[in-house]
Amino acid sequence: MQTARFNIGQIVRHRLYPFRGVVFDVDPEFDNTEEWYESIPETVRPRKDQPFYHLFAENAETEYVAYVSEQNLMLDETGAPVRHPQVNEMFDGPFDGVYRLRIENRN
Repeated sequence: MQTARFNIGQIVRHRLYPFRGVVFDVDPEFDNTEEWYESIPETVRPRKDQPFYHLFAENAETEYVAYVSEQNLMLDETGAPVRHPQVNEMFDGPFDGVYRLRIENRN
């Protein structure tokens, strides 16, 4: 099992599709349904043995929650805030391109 490259609060973008988001949880390896996995076109289907990230995501049209493999993510270096409404419920920031968990959300 590999160590996650991205941390909670980091802003990332998808390598293939035009969306970005804030990491709010990390699974050490794939932990979703087989139906979800099989719905991904085989030509772009990621390996299961890598970290998967839960994102408060956005694209040009909308905001949503995404589940993305590490191989399909890269750091978003725009420094622009993410407009997803749940970001401000969980995080403060961004500070230098990274959100910080609000004190009341820290375990």
